[in-house]
This record gives sequence, structure tokens and C-alpha cells, in this order.
Amino acid sequence: MEKSLIAPCGMNCNICVGYLAMKNDLNSQGVKERYCAGCRYKSGKLCAFQKRCELLKTGQVKYCYECDKFPCENLEPLNKRYSTNFHMSMIENHTYIKEHGMEMFLEKEAEKWKCPECGGVISCHNGICYSCGIEKLKSLKKISLKW
Repeated sequence: MEKSLIAPCGMNCNICVGYLAMKNDLNSQGVKERYCAGCRYKSGKLCAFQKRCELLKTGQVKYCYECDKFPCENLEPLNKRYSTNFHMSMIENHTYIKEHGMEMFLEKEAEKWKCPECGGVISCHNGICYSCGIEKLKSLKKISLKW
């Protein structure tokens, strides 16, 4: 788990379907998926979430939990969608990081999303390991995300 892949909103891009597809080069293996290098690597562009927050946009805060308004009206709908659809919470991620630090958060996430079969990383978006679950991915016509 890389610290640089923790997005401003609290999303762990290490477990995102777009990042895992890119990291494992799934398109070359016959699984067509949109690649993403993570929200902090948008070729100098702000991610959609950052565009809605002046403090993130101007670099006054690096993560939402650093803001006095945390959690705000921008984060709450995203958190609700992820909590409902993907069983993970950006607000819980932020709270854990604030209370325990980034290193402990990354250790906890590595264990939580570790594939019991091969030790690879399981995607929060579809529950598939992108190291050993390639055949399962190939059997899907298209991974649909609501992101």
C-alpha cells in the first residue's frame, strides 16, 4: 500500500479497480478496463473531488480530515455512495488516519484487502483479486462502476 495513493477524499486508490487494472496491465491480458494512476496523479489536473473544494484546490489542506468542516457537504454524498455500494467509508478512513497515523492505516488496509489465495490486492469495487482473479475478470462482460 502506497501513501501517495490515498486520495484527498480518503479513498484508498491502492484498492480501486482502475488503479489495479493499470498496475496489473489488464488490457494486455484481454480485460478491457479504464486505467487510473490515482487521484494524486492526474497529470497536473485536479481530480473531480478536489475541484469542488477551495481548500483542496489551493493546497491549504492535503486531506479532508485536516479541515475544520470535516466531514462536509462534498464528502458526505461520496461517503454514502461508497458505504452503500462498496462497503468502505472515506470518513472512517480519515478518522482512522487522524487518530492512528498514515502508516497504521496502510498496514490495516493491506491486511483488510489482502487476497487469502495469493496475497494480492482485492478491489473494493468488485471484490476480485487483480493478481489471481484474472480469469474471473475475463468472464465478466464489463465491470460496471458508479464512480
